[in-house]
Amino acid sequence: MHKSLVESSFKYCEEIAKGHYENFPVASLLLPKEKRKYVYAVYAYARAADDFADEPGIEGGNEKRLALLDEWHGKLKDCYNGKTYDPIFIALRQTVDDNKIPIEPLENLLKAFRQDVVRCRYDDFNEILDYCVNSANPVGRLVLMIFGCHDEEFFKYSDKICTALQLTNFWQDVQIDLQKNRVYLPEEDLLKFGYSYEELFDKKYNDSFKSLMGFEVERTQKLFDEGKKLIELTAQTSGLKKLSKELKLTWLGGSKILEKIREIEYDVFTKRPKIGFTDKLTIFLSSRF
Repeated sequence: MHKSLVESSFKYCEEIAKGHYENFPVASLLLPKEKRKYVYAVYAYARAADDFADEPGIEGGNEKRLALLDEWHGKLKDCYNGKTYDPIFIALRQTVDDNKIPIEPLENLLKAFRQDVVRCRYDDFNEILDYCVNSANPVGRLVLMIFGCHDEEFFKYSDKICTALQLTNFWQDVQIDLQKNRVYLPEEDLLKFGYSYEELFDKKYNDSFKSLMGFEVERTQKLFDEGKKLIELTAQTSGLKKLSKELKLTWLGGSKILEKIREIEYDVFTKRPKIGFTDKLTIFLSSRF
């Protein structure tokens, strides 16, 4: 494929990544420049699919959303067979070729987006963890592969961090998800703390809700802490030291969001935790050392 077309396709993916606000960084300047374009390509692929599942204004409802995701899956399979139709898949094709990335983690992301379309309640925490296997964990594995790492031990700790990031996103976005009729707080936990779906949709902020959210935040922090070893492993591995700084940045950012949720006493109904400029600067400087 013509070099200029590939370069312009990577640039297109970069513009998509930089055009969306994220509390968690996407390919920060701590990553080597030659690796950032691959992360942008993966992000653009996932962002587009996520929009099919989430964005309002798609005529045809859930049936149309699922059809769009099926079409995206078809383009992914074509991409792996050497056929590409648009800039995202041109960049993605170069990414999977250069980094020997199998199709499975990219397909798993689509499974999670489909699940978001058809399911909006979860019975217990294990069901939430199963969702994270497809929604979050592939992202960390893909980033490791972009740096040439296909080690299962590294994947294990990456999964911990990525699951924790996904859970953190759930807890900060309780209010946003309710608007989509989605609840990621497990039903068994609502029952455990004496809180009901009715109270949740009424956005009733009381001691039961505070205890429930405190419980979720602390077990999410535990997952972050269990995954922290990945930062140490990558720092000690040739070729992964620069990635270690990005991982530390991501780990600090996720932990900071949990800290922000604690600071607002778990009132995520009226306040959305957000990392400000000073927070980002502090995290960035901390991650460099």
